[in-house]
Amino acid sequence: MTRILVCNSQKDLPIEEAQIPPLVEAVLALEGVQVEEVSVLLAGVEEMCAIHAEHFDDPTPTDCMSFPMDEVILGDVVVCPKIAIEYVQEHGGDPYQELSLYLVHGLLHLLGYDDQDEESCVLMRLAEERHLNDLKERGCLLH
Repeated sequence: MTRILVCNSQKDLPIEEAQIPPLVEAVLALEGVQVEEVSVLLAGVEEMCAIHAEHFDDPTPTDCMSFPMDEVILGDVVVCPKIAIEYVQEHGGDPYQELSLYLVHGLLHLLGYDDQDEESCVLMRLAEERHLNDLKERGCLLH
C-alpha cells in the first residue's frame, strides 16, 4: 500500500485532504505502478512562487511542479488551487476538475511522462485524458 502524504497549506479552495489519496492511488493503479510513498502539497500562490523560484529560477506562479525521487519514493507533486480558480474564471469549467488535472499532470511527470516537445506533449495529453476519464468513472475526481 502506498503511503500518500498530503499537506494543504492554501486557503483559496476548500479541499478535503481525504480526497487526494484515492486520486493518487487510481493514477498509480492505471499506470500499473507500485511505490511506497508519494507526497502532494496544495500550495498558495506565494508559496508556489517561492518554490518555483528556488527550484526553477522562475518567481512566477505556476499550476503544477513535480520533484521525482526514485522507484520507491516516487516524489513530490506541488499544485496551486488558486491557479485553477483563475483558469476556470477565464476559460470556464470547474476548479476542482482543473485541480484534478494538475494532480494527474504532476503524477505523470513523476512517472516519467514529459511535455518538452510536440510528440511527448501529445502523449502527455492523451495520458491526462485517459486518467481523468478513469477518475471520473471511479468517482475520484476532486469535488
